[in-house]
Order: sequence, then structure tokens, then C-alpha cells
Amino acid sequence: MTLKRSVNVKVIDVFSGIGGLTHGFVLEGFDVVAGIDIDGACRYGYERNNGCRFIQKDVAQIRARELEELYRGSKVRVLVGCAPCQPFSTLNLGRVVYKSSDRKWKSLDSFRRLVSKVRPEIVSMENVAELANPKKFPVFGRFLKTLQRCGYTYQYSVVDASRYGVPQHRKRLVLLASRLGSISLIGATHSNRPVSVERAIGDLPPIRAGHSSKSDWLHRASNLSCLNMKRIKATPKNGGSATSWGPDLLPKCYKKKKGQSYRCTVYGRMKWSEPAPTITTQFNTLGTGRFGHPTQNRAISLREAARLQTFPDAYEFQDPSEKMRISKVAQHIGNAVPVELARAIAASVKGHLSRFAT
Repeated sequence: MTLKRSVNVKVIDVFSGIGGLTHGFVLEGFDVVAGIDIDGACRYGYERNNGCRFIQKDVAQIRARELEELYRGSKVRVLVGCAPCQPFSTLNLGRVVYKSSDRKWKSLDSFRRLVSKVRPEIVSMENVAELANPKKFPVFGRFLKTLQRCGYTYQYSVVDASRYGVPQHRKRLVLLASRLGSISLIGATHSNRPVSVERAIGDLPPIRAGHSSKSDWLHRASNLSCLNMKRIKATPKNGGSATSWGPDLLPKCYKKKKGQSYRCTVYGRMKWSEPAPTITTQFNTLGTGRFGHPTQNRAISLREAARLQTFPDAYEFQDPSEKMRISKVAQHIGNAVPVELARAIAASVKGHLSRFAT
């Protein structure tokens, strides 16, 4: 399906980051005119891979007239975004108390303000699954009320990205809204055969912790401490966890009753035959999730994480003339919307426009 030539559609991506969401729309044939993000380190990757303008600015400081100028000449305006999710993450939910005055909740309100003032024909938002509870998170409830007040028809649901070709069990909230008519996310494309870790990264050459591939500078893994090297060696290959460790390898918190559940969720290895767990910004370490390579004694590499996020190998995350900062590149990759999930969102918008835009 292609976009109608008679319909002039322009897309703006706020909270654009390194450009995962934008890239999905570009691959589906959309004209993305700009990406907006406060992190200037994203500029090179965003512009290099997408051919779009990057605007380094806090979205809270963006004014409606700035977006209207970027949209000038378009018949259909599409506003997409993925507000920073750290305030809503599972790791935070146990200790975060919602306060409307707290600055960390303001990103979604900034997005809501732009929607209210600009009223683009199409709006899409992607975020963590936990946010899909307007009673628990009034900031999301306000967002939905704004959509209703501004004449949008909307649909949102929590989807597993593995059902759309992403080799991760990554559950995300996807919202689509339109002032043209009813809109919804397309049906699953990989419901019967999700992409496995082996299919995604199994062809990459082996490397050691703290080293990189001679043929691919992004295929590099973080170094491990002596203790963590002992831990990964003691973890059974292809899906093993800390439940196999002796007492001498367990962190102190694991020895407490309330910490025993973490043995299955962190320091583990991925399974070749299944999708990976959710890739986060700290996938390059062992103690923050099941980020151990299925068979090699290390955490997954930057390249492996990029593939699990469905970025093509040609995607450039950093200027090759600059010194590699593993933690920064990992942050960009982990924060991104998986490209194949972004393509599903873009395809949904494209199908919607084929029905309602003339």
C-alpha cells in the first residue's frame, strides 16, 4: 500500500531520540519533516539515517507556532512521539508516588499541550505498558480527555512487539488518534512465528567481553569484573539464571527473602529459540536484566541490541570519527522505539489515510 499522491502528509516526531520511530515512518514512505529531542547527541544518528531535520530543544519549550511552521503546506499533519518512559517503568512503580507537580511527569503533558493547540489530523504515542491505566496515572487520563475534547477518535492497547517482527517480548502501549475517522493498529504480523534471538543475532561472529569485532565496530561488548565473569560462567547456557549459582556468587540482596525473585530476572542468559526480554538502556551490563549472551560469556553487544531493536545494520548511531562511548550508544538504542513496531504504527496510519484522506 502506498500513500496517495494527492494527499500531502507531513510527520513530526517529538521525543525523537536516535530516530527509531521516525525510521519506521520513513520506511513506509512518509515525509518526516523534523524530529525534536533535548539530547543533542542524537543529532548525528537521526539526521544521517533519516534525512530529516533534527531540532535540539526541550519539548516543554516548543510552541504551537513552531510546529505549524514545520507543517506549512501539508493537508494532513501527523504528530508522533514516545515521551520518556522512566517515570512509568516497572522498576520505578514500586516506589514512585504520583504527584502532578513532579517535573518527571511533565513530558506527556507537554505532548498533550501541543496536540491541544495544533490539533494535527493524526496523533500517535508509544510508551510503557503500565501507563495504560488512566486511574493510576491521571496524566494519561488528561491526555485522553484532551483527545476527546479536540474531536479525536482514538484507540489504545498494550501490544507485545514480538507480534510485529521484533525479537523481544516487549510490551508497549500504542495509541492512535484521528480527527478524520476511526483508527486502530494493524493486526499482528508475526503472531504464529515470532523472531527468535538466534535468527536475529546468531550469524554474528563470537567476541569476548571487553572486545569488539574487527569487521564491525558496533559489535562490541562491555568488560566484566572478575566476579561477574565467574557468575556468567556459572550460568547455564541458553537460558540459564542465577538460580544455578553457589552462595559465594550471590549478591547480598539475593540472600534476603525479598530478593530471591530477582534470581530469575537478572544476571540470566537469553534463549536462542525465543525472543529476547525487553531491551533497556542498560543491556550492556549483566546485573540489570537477562542480558547475558545465550552461549558466550558476556553481555550482549551494541550490534546485537540494535538488531533486537530491529535497526538495520547500516544504521549509524554515532559519528565514526568520534570516540565510542558504549553507555551513551546503549542509552540511545535502549530508548528507541523498535523500528518494526514503528513500521506497524506507520502502516496503520497509511491504511487509515487510504480510507479517509482524499
